[in-house]
Parts: sequence; structure tokens; C-alpha cells
Amino acid sequence: MATAAGAPATRDQLIVRLRRAEGQLRGVQRMVEAEADCQEVLTQLSAVKAALDQVGLHLISERMRSCLQAGDEECEAAFDTAVTTLLRYATLAR
Repeated sequence: MATAAGAPATRDQLIVRLRRAEGQLRGVQRMVEAEADCQEVLTQLSAVKAALDQVGLHLISERMRSCLQAGDEECEAAFDTAVTTLLRYATLAR
């Protein structure tokens, strides 16, 4: 996830995004309690999922970036772990 200027998101920006998604999810709960239209609920669920996916992908990409920048011997194992995590995350995100 990048900011408007194209720089990677900061930790504070990720927390804001997670809190926003948390608020959206609470809104979805209220919608379900109020028996809102199914399509509207699913649309909001999709928005929450997209927000969480962006945070997850950012965390994975930052881990991979820091590994590559470090360039030490442990990087290969850390990179493999990051790729495995990315693939598992991509599978879950479907």
C-alpha cells in the first residue's frame, strides 16, 4: 500500500486503515442485525476484505523489501518464508 505521494505506508497509516476496517465491520454487524439487503451487506463485506487485504499485502511486501535490503545469509530463508506467507495469504484472500 502506498500513500498518495507513492511512498510506502507508515505503521500509523496501517493502524488508521485497520481501525477504519474495524469500523466498517461494526457497520456490517449492525446491517445484519437490522436485516439489511443482502447485496448491501455483501458490498460492505467486500470493502472490509479489500482494506484488510491491502494491509496484509503491505506487511508481506515490506518484509520482503527489508530482507532484500539486508542481503545477509539469513535473507534466503527469510525470503522463502515471506514468499510462502504471500502464497498462503493469496490463497486465503480468494
